[in-house]
Amino acid sequence: MTSHLDPGRFIAYSLGLMTQPTSLPTSGRWELAAAFLLLRLFLALRALMSALEKFELGGSYSFENYSANMTRMATGITGASFLPLWATKAFALPLGYILLVLGAALLLGLKTRLTLFIMGLLYVALAFGLMAVQQGDGVAWLGVYLGLVVAALVLVRYDHFAVWPDKHD
Repeated sequence: MTSHLDPGRFIAYSLGLMTQPTSLPTSGRWELAAAFLLLRLFLALRALMSALEKFELGGSYSFENYSANMTRMATGITGASFLPLWATKAFALPLGYILLVLGAALLLGLKTRLTLFIMGLLYVALAFGLMAVQQGDGVAWLGVYLGLVVAALVLVRYDHFAVWPDKHD
């Protein structure tokens, strides 16, 4: 049996996306690795864009806008629910930065399993806040994202394009 040079393996290894030249899956598992990569990219970009939009107000982006947006969000949730302002502010003020870190970590493949788990917990917490204000549509969307995170966690063993990979089972 002769081995041939797979261009995908060579490119991924050369770009530092793989830790070993043999870490790409064999024929039957390529689809699982591709499915995971697509999920990882989508979830990462969604988190990054969600973080970025929290800095926007009136077409401009700034830290002042972020503070105003997050304070307004916390106040709105407190006003429409049983959640106290100190709790909603404690959650809202670091939210954009947490999404930014999680999105970047997921995009790069930094401890992907842990990153996905934390992202899932964040989506559960966000959904709880929206449940408290009876925002069914928002809860449904977060449920979809949580389902994607769960699917990614099931497929994380096929993460072959990570800068800092998890140890696989």
